[in-house]
Amino acid sequence: MDARRESEPVKNATTTERKSEREFVVTRAVNGPARIIFEAWTKPELLKRWWAPKSFGISFISCEADVRVGGTYRFVFGHPASEQPMAFFGRYIQVTPHSRLAWTNEESAEGAITTVTFEENGGKTRVVVHDLYPSKEALDGAIASGSTCGMGETLDQLDELLVALGV
Repeated sequence: MDARRESEPVKNATTTERKSEREFVVTRAVNGPARIIFEAWTKPELLKRWWAPKSFGISFISCEADVRVGGTYRFVFGHPASEQPMAFFGRYIQVTPHSRLAWTNEESAEGAITTVTFEENGGKTRVVVHDLYPSKEALDGAIASGSTCGMGETLDQLDELLVALGV
């Protein structure tokens, strides 16, 4: 018999892989239906509850997302060690409800195009985050800066949000 409490999410493994000189892929099974998980990626009031890795010490200042092809997003974060907020922004280039999102990352010339797919199976959803960088050097820089290392924690927080929502 499983002694784990009902409210605790089942921990799923997150895999990260450099697929090529320009591609970085994160894969994870998330505990819940694709419809709800897609909403967590597209509704600002939900995004603010899970997107920023807690261990990074950053917090949302604002979160705007007009999730439609050609729509824009802007996430502004604060950090105690920084006087200036950090803004991440771009535009949505693909939006297929419950199965696919793609957006640009325009805060620097080295920004990736991010594509996320959601594939539901047996009460879980396989989430694949695929970043395509403009050059090998851009991906090397992202890895060296640590910006690619927080996705496992972020997806843990997504699982925790789903439990809090009663999913």
